[in-house]
Amino acid sequence: MQILLYLILFWVLVSSPFLFLLFLFWMFAISPRTMNRPSFARLMGWDYAHRGYYSKDQTIPENSLPAFARAVENEFGVELDVHLTKDGKLAVLHDENLKRMCGTDLNLSDLTSSELKDRKLAGTENSIPLFTDVLKVINGKIPMVIEVKPYGGNISTLCERLCRELEGYSGVYCIESFDPRAVYWFKKHRPGVVRGQLSMRMSGYGKDVSRPVAFVASNLLANFLTRPDFIAYCVEDRRNVSFRLCKRLYGVQEFSWTIHTPKDAAEVQKTGGLIIFEYFDPRK
Repeated sequence: MQILLYLILFWVLVSSPFLFLLFLFWMFAISPRTMNRPSFARLMGWDYAHRGYYSKDQTIPENSLPAFARAVENEFGVELDVHLTKDGKLAVLHDENLKRMCGTDLNLSDLTSSELKDRKLAGTENSIPLFTDVLKVINGKIPMVIEVKPYGGNISTLCERLCRELEGYSGVYCIESFDPRAVYWFKKHRPGVVRGQLSMRMSGYGKDVSRPVAFVASNLLANFLTRPDFIAYCVEDRRNVSFRLCKRLYGVQEFSWTIHTPKDAAEVQKTGGLIIFEYFDPRK
């Protein structure tokens, strides 16, 4: 059936010059970096714990130092999120707003790094960690997937700060972001860093995302500007045509998130994808 669909697509394209040109543009738009790619070898062969190897009941909170220590102990890579604080430091937390994890309706960018110590995660004694503290826990023992979380137009400042805090760090890492502008920053300023585009089906994602932006982002149509080395796509949406063509035509590496079952893990891994998982041990 799939071969038949490709044959029908080919027939339509050759019968219409306009559609053929449109198809060529589409293939160009979704193209990742194909030349001078940095080595991906040291990132392969790992399963990546989403926001650290935290517990579903949050007794070991997400993006906490115990969650990262637990990942090191269990020999998992980690995915984590970085934001800028008011005083220009890097904090590790998924949300910009603290309400979900700390019960306080404040934005992280309105707090200084010293004020983070008073914000406890999920009712535990663990506070929001600084990225420098996370690096000390990981200490090069496991690879990191670092999600860059810009807010309020701070893309350049955030990316520059991240690069400064990674200077001299000998461990393995890559960066990713939903925001193509952050991925583009690394293309322009740090081409030797492995970079990835995060995406998902974004229709109805929120009032801040217009339909045109959602369409471009969901279908990876900014790749020709950012030239990512990998695509991190939502596992429920990985049948997206642009994503599948990007993998098949260009051999781009897949990260798939967020994996909750051994079945989903096996499905991604059998096609060469790397998994970002939570709540379970994918090796069992």
